[in-house]
Amino acid sequence: MIVAFDADDTLWHNQDQFDATQRTFEELLSAWATPGEVSRRLYDIEMNNLARYGYGAKSFMLSMTETAIDVSSGAISGADVGKIIELGHAILDRPIDLIDGVVEVLDELSHHTLMLITKGDLYAQHARIAESGLGERFWRVDVVAEKTISTYANLLEVHGVAIADFVMVGNSLPSDVLPVVELGGRAVHVPYHATWAHEQHDDEHGHDVPTLDRLADLPELLKDWA
Repeated sequence: MIVAFDADDTLWHNQDQFDATQRTFEELLSAWATPGEVSRRLYDIEMNNLARYGYGAKSFMLSMTETAIDVSSGAISGADVGKIIELGHAILDRPIDLIDGVVEVLDELSHHTLMLITKGDLYAQHARIAESGLGERFWRVDVVAEKTISTYANLLEVHGVAIADFVMVGNSLPSDVLPVVELGGRAVHVPYHATWAHEQHDDEHGHDVPTLDRLADLPELLKDWA
């Protein structure tokens, strides 16, 4: 069995700091708009910028800067723009904080072939994987721009993996679960307590996908599948 894992908010904490940073950013713009207004404008700008910048802290920092200029009608000071850059740097420089039980789960599943498939900034993600100390546990590590049906199909073809032997594990329904299920594979949803709005999804088609409260329950589930 080939078991692939997402990285952010599946193996280590991620969204918490983005949420905390956004709250600080909303306070920074409180002279011009309410937190809700800032949040909505930032999200719209992030969505418009995905094709330009992709995912990750650098994209978030650029979108915050653009939002600040837009919301303040250009009145934002250079000093406050500098604070926004510092917020982005703080996300990039934060230490890796592994989710409880990750190392034990990967070790328990070491008799399977393990993969890591994550999306985001190539340089930043590889740096975080290296810092995590988990990289050597994976047969293949792939950082992709998006996680779509075609992305997974191409990766499996490149690595010579049959979809019938493939299981994807992650916190995001639209990125980690539904594309794999639509492709004919199996997936496990391990929700994280905080989810970026872009990754929130109601499975209106009612796919039969197991959902685990914690990653530590994964090895027992996979025993049944094996």
